[in-house]
Amino acid sequence: PRSVYNHGKGILHCDPKLIDIRYHSFIMILKDFIKEELLTCNINYSLSVPPAEPRLWTTQRDGEVKLRMEESGLAAEPALTVNQMFVSTVERYGEYTALRWKEGDQQKSLKYKDYYQTCRTAAKSFLKLGLERYHGVGILGFNSVEWFVTDIGAILAGGFAVGIYTTNSPEACQYVAENSKANIIVVENHKQLQKILQIEDKLPHLKAIVQYKDELKEKRPNLYTWAEFLELGRDEPDAPLDAIIASQKPNQCCSLIYTSGTTGQPKGVMLSHDNLTWTAYSTSKHVNLTAASQAQEVVVSYLPLSHIAAQMVDIWITMKIGGVTYFAQPDALKGSLVDTLKEARPTAFMGVPRVWEKMQEKMKAVGAKSSTVRRKVAAWAKDVGLRTNLTPGSAPVSYHIAKKLVFKKVRKALGLDRCTKCYTGAAPITKDTLEFFLSLNIPLCELYGMSESSGPHTISRHDAFRLTSCGIELPGCKTKLHNKDEEGNGEICFWGRHIFMGYLNMPDKTEEALDAEGWLHSGDLGKQDENGFLFITGRIKELIITAGGENIPPVPIEDAVKEAVPLISNAMLIGDKRKFLSMLLTIKCQVNPDTGDPQDELTPEAVELCRQLGSKAVRVSEIAGGRDPAVNAAIQEGIKRVNENSTSNAQRIQKWVILDRDFSVGGGELGPTMKLKRPVVVKMYKEQIDNFYKDVASPATPDNPLPPK
Repeated sequence: PRSVYNHGKGILHCDPKLIDIRYHSFIMILKDFIKEELLTCNINYSLSVPPAEPRLWTTQRDGEVKLRMEESGLAAEPALTVNQMFVSTVERYGEYTALRWKEGDQQKSLKYKDYYQTCRTAAKSFLKLGLERYHGVGILGFNSVEWFVTDIGAILAGGFAVGIYTTNSPEACQYVAENSKANIIVVENHKQLQKILQIEDKLPHLKAIVQYKDELKEKRPNLYTWAEFLELGRDEPDAPLDAIIASQKPNQCCSLIYTSGTTGQPKGVMLSHDNLTWTAYSTSKHVNLTAASQAQEVVVSYLPLSHIAAQMVDIWITMKIGGVTYFAQPDALKGSLVDTLKEARPTAFMGVPRVWEKMQEKMKAVGAKSSTVRRKVAAWAKDVGLRTNLTPGSAPVSYHIAKKLVFKKVRKALGLDRCTKCYTGAAPITKDTLEFFLSLNIPLCELYGMSESSGPHTISRHDAFRLTSCGIELPGCKTKLHNKDEEGNGEICFWGRHIFMGYLNMPDKTEEALDAEGWLHSGDLGKQDENGFLFITGRIKELIITAGGENIPPVPIEDAVKEAVPLISNAMLIGDKRKFLSMLLTIKCQVNPDTGDPQDELTPEAVELCRQLGSKAVRVSEIAGGRDPAVNAAIQEGIKRVNENSTSNAQRIQKWVILDRDFSVGGGELGPTMKLKRPVVVKMYKEQIDNFYKDVASPATPDNPLPPK
């Protein structure tokens, strides 16, 4: 405005925080303004604007960022677009199998050269349907060839690949589609289609919908089957697509990952071509993955692809090394995953903690039914396995015997007989589960990162391993601990070419995540040992600050309670602004295989544990609310042991209650990656929480605990 332009002595003056545009865009607007002013005075106009240096972050969909290149090492590698990386893979491994899946009893596969051509055809189809540059293509469905092709096709066509969680409500789908300005949404089946049809009239940018599985139950304008969709682009000329691909730069956005929105509206994490291609390269080097020319790595795709961890493993890292991605069935997490693992026999496998915990529970249940001799042999082998894996040096003879008698058979039964790299991430895992698998000679390598770091930042390896550590940072990345306390704990901050561009249209949130120097602040607390191994010790936003002002990280206490009482499935510590700590507990129960909802029936392992405690319970409803004296006594005893190890009185649990049902994604207590949604749980169980603190003048002592409500 003229008042700003003429401010003071003719000096331009304004607060940069009020301007949500790049510097270069600002100069262009100023140029147009000056041109208009000069023309009104009949003055000839000529003003050239030098290109501005990109900043480390942007929130503009068409923005560019400064790449965090280094002078040497992996961070000095040339930047690539997704197309450049894919073409390079096709040139080297074009005849190799890229994707494998099962249709009925029939095994199907796709070679890299055909995979790339199908992605190009999809890209041309998107352009035919009117996909605009820097607009979204939403993908709502379970992992499949079509999911991958849609994702990559959208990127080649100059749009954004936008995964949408399959558990999203229609309203949640609407937010993501609207925020990303989605021109096309690709859905898996009729069920997911209905969500989009409910909100279709609220999406002004939407031009078409594609359904990639099953027959359409109704014909509608701009609704296509997968075959019809691909046919649109099959005979289209290559030149327009090639021109778009040639114009793409590694420092431009190509993919949006939406956060789960546990603390407000989901944020669109903008990932550049370089974020994806460089992170895939650095990770593959760090964990020593084998290039296809030597031996093909095999991974199983089953975790939600709307999450960066699954995308990075299943799509980008595997593409970089020419590996094979084997697609699981949609009911993978309801029981069929082990069957897929036996068919695919992966060489690397990534599981969220809940997947490993379910395997652990299943193996314990099977073991409980074994003969006395088998149980004794298994117990001996596990003892040998744990001691050997925790002690550096040569393995004793007993270890090799245990390996032949037990470990090899367990791996084969799990479909992990070829798997040399097992990973866990996306949420905290208990020490008990880590030790259980380590005792079976299956070391679980923890990895740690965020959507904002394109997935991994640190990863454990078999040759660089510490129990409960998330490992060391990727080559070319840096870690800083901000505001360290006397014990060495500080906020974990990241630096590297894997750091995101910014949150789409959210400059304030972006500035909260990235400091003035460009370091990404994770919000997690951690410490590093002398060898650079990172240990997560808590989360700043999860810190409980009691009425007495004591800062308490809840996760270690919750993990300790679950370890002390194996019957417990989930534990959530309460006590923010309260006089003392209390805890919500859930019991291990069966899960509905179709919906994933928790059931009233206890798991076989939980029933067996109840019998050992002297309880006859077979249902959660027989235990919840303090109905079972034997279970109550066991929980109280377990919590007493945890309290005895606490560092202060303020960190002792004074009250607890067993809830009527376990936490779940469908119930709203857990996010898509099984992370606890603490603010949601506090609202849902407000009455139970308030009961802890009713008419209490002072907290009970551990020796004289208040009875559970």
